[in-house]
Amino acid sequence: MQTRVTLLDGSLFTCTVEKRARGLQLFEKVCEHVNLLERDYFALSFRDADNNKNWLDPAKEMKKQVRGVPWNFSFNVKFYPPDPAQLSEDITRYFLCLQLRQDIVSGRLPCSFATHTVLGSYTVQSELGDYDPDECASDYISELCFAPNQTKEMEEKIMELHKTYRGMSPAEAEMHFLENVKKLSMYGVDLHHAKDSEGVDIMLGVCSSGLLVYRDRLRINRFSWPKILKISYKRNNFYIKIRPGEFDQFESTIGFKLLNHRAAKRLWKVCVEHHSFFRLVSPEEPPKKFLTLGSKFRYSGRTQIQSRRASAQISRPAPHFPRCISKRNMLSRSLDGGTDASSGSRRSGIVPPTHFTPTGDPKSPCTVWQC
Repeated sequence: MQTRVTLLDGSLFTCTVEKRARGLQLFEKVCEHVNLLERDYFALSFRDADNNKNWLDPAKEMKKQVRGVPWNFSFNVKFYPPDPAQLSEDITRYFLCLQLRQDIVSGRLPCSFATHTVLGSYTVQSELGDYDPDECASDYISELCFAPNQTKEMEEKIMELHKTYRGMSPAEAEMHFLENVKKLSMYGVDLHHAKDSEGVDIMLGVCSSGLLVYRDRLRINRFSWPKILKISYKRNNFYIKIRPGEFDQFESTIGFKLLNHRAAKRLWKVCVEHHSFFRLVSPEEPPKKFLTLGSKFRYSGRTQIQSRRASAQISRPAPHFPRCISKRNMLSRSLDGGTDASSGSRRSGIVPPTHFTPTGDPKSPCTVWQC
């Protein structure tokens, strides 16, 4: 089967895979193509027939996941590292920067005017290098894209900051970019539309630290992974069981209503994967019994702890790679609904995890976590 993968720099990677190939085979081909070793933070996404974003499961056959749509995928960051400085290679941080630039330009990662200017200035230093008055016109960044609603005033502020970065390498600029962007409240938050128990529209956000609840773009609640005892879904309902507080005697269960059964299952799977990656030492084993209650789904990749251990063993010389130019007039729509920058040439301490054991809930057609 012929597949097309949109990479983080906007370029296309095409390859042929077996009809019964699993998602891992295509993912490994993409990682080899982009020379990426720290792969565990990344994944392939695709749009289903209803235009919903789905993550390609590496352990399952692709033909069982992608139905009724062309085999077009997007290479994206799936797990946003809480501390990007702990990544071992510059190329990994660069790909993370590309993803975050897409998140910012598409509006998925909101920023203030001041933050846009700081992040934009580091982007310019990374892509264009030192400011050179002999080569740079007065509007030398006007074709670059930094924000959804970019203004002349913003560009002027970005140029003022960029002129002060003489001698800063691209890798240093990207590290400064990441150190600033990781502090944003919506950094690494995967949002899902839902309704609360009163039927009010809300957004549920899944991230490295837990589950967040938003109403009118304001965060109104936060449930950290250690606080969540159990998650489940039934039809279009999604439930979390909360550990009792200091003055509570019993656990409490909070329910949310999703658009449909598929949306509830999609949210549940994202929660399972984020909890497994960021909280567990190693992934849980799938159930061995032939007949089991609930879903057989488990996160099958390495956890963050395992990924860091593997990264520490990387001994190759730092790879050389081209950096793209984020030109505004060359942006194209990406598979995940954001914007991709077109390819171009460049000018110049882990928190101890809370352990969960999966159990089948006879009242719900899914697997849950149970302490």
